Amino acid sequence: MDSSTNAPFVSTQADGATATATQEAAAATQAEVTDGELPLVPPSVVSKTGTGSGRKKSLAWNHFEKVKVDEGITMAVCNYCKKSYLADSKSCGTSNLLAHVTICPKNPNKEDKGQKTLAFEPKNDGDEGFKLVSTTFSVEASRKALAEMIIIDELPFRCVEGYGFKKYVTTLQPKLRLKDIPFRQTVARDVIGIYNSEREKLRKSLKGCRVCLTTDTWTSLQNLNYMCLTCHFIDDAWKLHKRILNFCQVEDHKGETIGRKIEMSLREWGIDGIFTLTVDNASSNLTTIKFLQRVTKDWNGTVLGNELMHMRCCAHILNLIVGEGLKEIDASVARVREAVRYVKSSPNRNQTFRNFMERLGMESKSLLCLDVPTRWNSTYLMLETAEKFEKVFLRMDFEDDGYSSYFRSKEDSGGLGSPCMSDFQNCRAFVTFLRLFYNATKKFSGSLYVTSNAFFDEIFVIQESISHLVKSQNNLLKNTATNMQTKFEKYWGEGDKINPLLYVAVVLDPRKKLRFLKFSFSEIYGNEVGNVMVDKVKAVLMKLYTFFCSVNSSNVQEPSGGERTPMVGDVSDPYVMVHSRYELFLEAEQSVGCSNEVDKYLAENCDGRMDVNFEVLGWWKDNSSRYPMLSKVAKDVLAVPVSIVASESAFSTGGRIVDPFRSSLSPLMVQNLVCAQNWLQATVPISHRQSRDEVEALEEEFHDLVLNQQSSSASISTSSKSGSSSGKRPIISVED
Repeated sequence: MDSSTNAPFVSTQADGATATATQEAAAATQAEVTDGELPLVPPSVVSKTGTGSGRKKSLAWNHFEKVKVDEGITMAVCNYCKKSYLADSKSCGTSNLLAHVTICPKNPNKEDKGQKTLAFEPKNDGDEGFKLVSTTFSVEASRKALAEMIIIDELPFRCVEGYGFKKYVTTLQPKLRLKDIPFRQTVARDVIGIYNSEREKLRKSLKGCRVCLTTDTWTSLQNLNYMCLTCHFIDDAWKLHKRILNFCQVEDHKGETIGRKIEMSLREWGIDGIFTLTVDNASSNLTTIKFLQRVTKDWNGTVLGNELMHMRCCAHILNLIVGEGLKEIDASVARVREAVRYVKSSPNRNQTFRNFMERLGMESKSLLCLDVPTRWNSTYLMLETAEKFEKVFLRMDFEDDGYSSYFRSKEDSGGLGSPCMSDFQNCRAFVTFLRLFYNATKKFSGSLYVTSNAFFDEIFVIQESISHLVKSQNNLLKNTATNMQTKFEKYWGEGDKINPLLYVAVVLDPRKKLRFLKFSFSEIYGNEVGNVMVDKVKAVLMKLYTFFCSVNSSNVQEPSGGERTPMVGDVSDPYVMVHSRYELFLEAEQSVGCSNEVDKYLAENCDGRMDVNFEVLGWWKDNSSRYPMLSKVAKDVLAVPVSIVASESAFSTGGRIVDPFRSSLSPLMVQNLVCAQNWLQATVPISHRQSRDEVEALEEEFHDLVLNQQSSSASISTSSKSGSSSGKRPIISVED
């Protein structure tokens, strides 16, 4: 078959007018085809001249290439998808080639011919809100979105083969045919493709970037050891990023094994600079730190010979301190826990409890919750709720035969009795104290905001509270605080065992600077010791500043006073202009006698102290031109994470276990799913990520309601099962 564009074109005249007519005819023919089925073609590849024989070249050859495969056999291979067709010039035309170009799935110039519809899409880079766009249905795009849903929402691969799922998607989009819905094997391949694509994007983002690392080890049900390596960094737009680099299998949990795996992973990613490595207090991690300090000492991005690399996980230390305190009131906690377990063990007992509440005129929206012993935050929440119902429990002990006989039988068999008034008093006093640790752990475990500058605030409050309770008249609280203080000093000492970068982070918070450290140190240790510690912190900051100046001196220029950009204001308002010039005058006055950016920064007043919506990264973004070198120090220091764990597992004191679904997959697929989920979630709006905590809270509340409808044995079984989990929900719920 021959297309109109393949018809011979013979020129019989050689004058200029005829040549012009020939070009016009060729252009008209091209326009005619373009208005038909052919997509747009870049102007640089459109042929406007004929072949040597005078025959016009078909537009199809802008998209195909002739390849001779055998004697007398020539094939036309698509430049985009590599599909081939016979290309014999005598027996084969180009109509089929032109038809393929319009439907080629990989043609970058293909126009969407379908009817466009308006749709709302989330904004890019995790920004909140949506944008209105025109879109057309595409099978390829829907397949990619399906694979991303499987990854992000932790769904099993087999869900795509269910009848209900197929009915739902075909109802949602009637243009989608059943044969276009992929099988689980196809989805698995798509997941791997997304992982590879997102990996390349991240590799480009990390090029030439110094990172802060956190690492932790996990164990699957088959006793396979996994290592999770996460990097934290602040980009040029002053946005904090947290990306999992590797979730891979390791031979064992030995320090050198982990260190070699980290080194190999960083080399694969092309990362040549580690600022800090945050680890828990396992002894093997000291070996890991020493190994990495030695092998990366000569890397281009190394800072001060890696002397500040080791960062202890603050959330883990808080867990140990709280665990030490819980030992003192273990008997009281155990009695309250047993009382809560009794009420929640059956619907009848729960209804009896509610009846007593009504008789005593108590109303409360909060429900009793049973704790998980390895997660102290659940113990805190259990005690916080249970102490509100003290009167109900005490009345049940007198009037409910079932309740009293239950605990009498426990006592007869050597167990604990029912909780008394003193038990609730002990729990109430401890809950008030425990709330400080609860709030601090939640702050330390955040991943959407800077945590290094918030560390000292929480530690200062906790240290002061412990010091006050040590002098308490209540022997129980006094003994509890004494034990916790011993554990506190073991890991943090009198501030001398804390990585000085955490103090520098406080100084680089423009709301605090050195003034807050001086105040805090003086309150805890006295003026003399406080002044010495402040001088040490400033020395570390100057050491960092000097290092960054030596490395970046050729790339950064100190702005002079004459080059400073005036403050933006309403030029039509003379009062605003006067105020702007006055601000510049004050800035110049404060900078008198300052020989470097550090002195200039510290000489200025604290900024944003009364602003509840203050963002430290936003401040440095706006002021990086004023402090070009110090801002580079701030970019690395403020990226330091103070915890190795996400919020859902931050309170666990037990080992982290890879859930059953993930354990059934190969280690390679586990890595693809875990990493790809983390990378894709970076594009999820922050409001959606923050709302997940609320959703999980609702799920827990619903779980409590379900327990109230189940039998006693089923309820206890469910509670024990939830206790074996390492988090609120499995990280990856995927089946082969």
